[in-house]
Amino acid sequence: MTVLRSAALPQALSAYQAALKRSQAAPTAGGGATPAFESFLKNEVETTAKDLRASETQSVQALAGKADLQQVVEAVTQAELSLQKVTAVRDRVISAYQEIMRMPV
Repeated sequence: MTVLRSAALPQALSAYQAALKRSQAAPTAGGGATPAFESFLKNEVETTAKDLRASETQSVQALAGKADLQQVVEAVTQAELSLQKVTAVRDRVISAYQEIMRMPV
């Protein structure tokens, strides 16, 4: 299991929250109907942010002696998996964009 540095977690959380705010502020194409992929991304970013907050809350409670170690490990693992999933999707989107840009017109 990869351990996130304490400084990396708040940075990642703020980056994904900023992405979520941008997606909420952006107008949707197609007469107000939200495309399926956009909905998927929005849902995944929201879920990841929620998981990261829950992980941080459980960690703080463990430091205060109010949470079980197993709960902390489960919360951190869930947050890590969510972050890895969103990062993998982001990497694939960037890769696809780069492929499109290399195509001759």
